[in-house]
Order: sequence, then C-alpha cells, then structure tokens
Amino acid sequence: MINFGLIGCGYWGPNYLRVIKENNACSLKYCCDVNPEALIPPAAKYNVKTTLDYADVLNDKKIDAVVISTPAAAHYTIVKEALFAGKDVLVEKPMTVSSKEALELVKIAEKKGRILMVGHIFKFNPGINKIKKLIETEKLGKILYANSLRTGLGPVRCDVNALWDLGSHDISIFLYLFDKKPISIIAEGCCFLQDGIEDITSMSIHFEDDVIANTYLSWVEPCKTRKLTIIGDKKAVYFDCTSADSISILNKFAVSREASKKQLTNEALLVQRFRPVEPLKEEFKHFLNCVKERSNPISNGLDGYNVVKVMEAAQRSLKNGGMRIKINS
Repeated sequence: MINFGLIGCGYWGPNYLRVIKENNACSLKYCCDVNPEALIPPAAKYNVKTTLDYADVLNDKKIDAVVISTPAAAHYTIVKEALFAGKDVLVEKPMTVSSKEALELVKIAEKKGRILMVGHIFKFNPGINKIKKLIETEKLGKILYANSLRTGLGPVRCDVNALWDLGSHDISIFLYLFDKKPISIIAEGCCFLQDGIEDITSMSIHFEDDVIANTYLSWVEPCKTRKLTIIGDKKAVYFDCTSADSISILNKFAVSREASKKQLTNEALLVQRFRPVEPLKEEFKHFLNCVKERSNPISNGLDGYNVVKVMEAAQRSLKNGGMRIKINS
C-alpha cells in the first residue's frame, strides 16, 4: 500500500482528495493547507491527519508520495523539498513559474531516483487522445493550424495571470498533439480586475513545419467554454472539451463541379464517440502505477519544463506589447 500526503486543499485540492480516497491501491494519510478552514472537510469526511505546515508531511517517514496542489508560485520550493525528503511527487500545473527552476527540479528528481509528474490533465482526456491518433495516422492530412477557447467567470487568481492559470492547459495540449518544436510566440492581454494581472490573454504559437496554434483565455466571461479545433489540409476535427463522449470530424474540402479550385465545405460530418472517463482519475491512476513500477510518467518533469519554457516566452511577449518572442530550444 502506497501512503500519500496531499499538500494544498484549496480550489483543486478537494478533487485530488476524492480520487485518492476512491483508489483502493493507496492510502491518504495527511492533508495540509495554510488555511485551517480548508482542512475541516477532509478531517470530518475522510478522517485523515491534518496540518498547517507541509514540513510535517515531508518529515513523515511513512509517506511515500505527495500530491502538491498549492498556488503555482509555491510549487518550486515544496517540490524541491519533497524530492530531497525522498518523496515521489505529482504537482499541479504549471510545474513552476520559471523554466530554470523547472529544469532544476528535473535534475534533482533524476539524481534522487524519484518520480516527478506534472498534472497536465488533458493528456488523460479520451477526446484529446482520439485527436492525437487522428493526427498520428494522418487522417487529417498535414496540420495547418489549431484554435482553442478557454473562458469562464473566474476563479480569479492573485498570484498568476490567466496566461499561467489557463494557458498551461492549451500549451500542454498543443505540444502533446503536434509533437513539434515551438519556434516563437506572440501574446497580448488586458487587466480589468487587478493591476498588473491579466485576466484575458491571447496567444499565437508558431511551430516548426509552419503550424500555427492560437488560443484565447479569459476569467471574465459569463459562459464556461472549452473548445478546440484542429485544421488539416484533408479534414478538420472539433472537440468541445466539456463534452464527455464525442469529437466531430469534418471533410473540410470538396472539389467544385464548376471550377478546378477547391471550395471549403462542412460536408460529411462524422461524430466519433468514445467511452467517457474522468481524466483526473486516469491521471492519478497513471501516477500511482509509475510509483509502483518506477516508470517515467507521460507528463513527466521534462514535459512540465517544456510547457513552462513556452509560457515564459509568452509572458515576455505579453509584457512587451505583443512582441514576437523566440522560444529557446
């Protein structure tokens, strides 16, 4: 039985709390949060030990692994101390707010022989994996561009902007689907609710082979939207990420009888269904298997580093009026 500690029981932590407790292959021994009120539900409902100091979790020799779901700015320090304490780590996205810190954590994990996984949850979404298979089997043809929307009414963060909060999802998805090197990025945004913290941002990422990926992110829209469109030169695919069981594939091109040139159409719509699963459960199950088997996670530390590296470049563009920024290799 693998014993877990959960550090961070705020916005996303309770979801981890539930999936850990529902998994019979592990045991949750500790919950930690700096807010005492956040510890009342886990103590009452799940009868686990609670603490305000994460050092109590890391110093407990009976704890084998930790899930870290704190604000992003705290990830580096807590993950580093957890690795030095001999714990395997699953940390929420973004891995850190600095690529230099992220790379340091990767090296520490390797040196200490610890599992380091980042919570890029969409790698465990069946719809995203259906799209990845379409791309890999060239059913869409040559990929031309992608477009994503990720909006809603909050939650509003005080430590990071919408780019770091929401954009890490889309960057992770693009890197995973395309498996191509990102070359440069342009990002713009506006601050409506807090000075210096953008609550809406847009990004345009240029990948090798002339692939472009655009995304729009917002905390201040009344409707929750999670949409992804991938355009190939043969077909296109559309995925409403709030849908549990289907993607839509469209034959994008049809040859006109009246002219030799191609005309854009939406003919022959195909809805491809899949078995719905909860991605967070699949993510945690994968982490648990990696801990047991000492295997490298799909969303490992190096993957987390690559996402942070793109986001750093986006942040520089954002603070320089949308200047195109080269993404370092």
